[in-house]
Amino acid sequence: MNTVCESASCPNIGTCWDAGTLTFMILGDTCTRACRFCDVPTGHLSMPDPDEPDKVAQSLSRLDIKFAVITSVDRDDLPDGGAGQWVKTIKAIRDQCPKIKIEALVPDFQGNLPLIQQVCDARPDVLAHNLETVESLQRQVRPQCRYEWSLKTLQTAAKTSGVIVKSGLMLGLGEKREEVIQSFKDLVTAGCQILSLGQYLRPTPAHIEVAEFIHTDSFAECKEIGESLGLKHVEAGPLVRSSYLADKQARAVGLG
Repeated sequence: MNTVCESASCPNIGTCWDAGTLTFMILGDTCTRACRFCDVPTGHLSMPDPDEPDKVAQSLSRLDIKFAVITSVDRDDLPDGGAGQWVKTIKAIRDQCPKIKIEALVPDFQGNLPLIQQVCDARPDVLAHNLETVESLQRQVRPQCRYEWSLKTLQTAAKTSGVIVKSGLMLGLGEKREEVIQSFKDLVTAGCQILSLGQYLRPTPAHIEVAEFIHTDSFAECKEIGESLGLKHVEAGPLVRSSYLADKQARAVGLG
């Protein structure tokens, strides 16, 4: 079993684990992409473990939690991008842990709408996909991704009844204020309801450098602007990450 808490060197690992929450990462611990901000390894890939969905569900059944976040590496090497494993995992959790609310933090599946729809049709309570940065910095920060793929993922989720749609952005990569605001507008147009907004922190010297450390007042301003533009909830702060206080973020938009 893998957790993104460890694999991505999350700064909130102590806070979340002390509170009894964690984010499982499925489809292995190695990604097909090499985003310049991310500490998840890229390299040798193994076939998905067919027992992984049941292992995740069994692990969650032993934990006293009400909200689970599931994420995955990108698996562009697989014909379905891992969508089938996503569907099986959500179903296994539903079968074994019917009271747990599920947030699925998914890849973009290279903009393949039927694959995205497969995961949405499995009906997680929250469908999350991170835009990560503004449009002008996409190729520099995550060269194997596309801004439009991310928006397609969110748009597809927004058309699925009952699914809360969520995204995330990092600040401090060299983005301009007006570009951040444009991203807010793009997310609202795509149907996004929740946005997590945090400071980019460089995992190692091999990763892209921090261009700026954003003042806490700027995060507060971004929260105000985002919500005024139509986002229902913006969780903003230097150490905010997509999965951080995810249950609180979902409750803020009405998830029981």
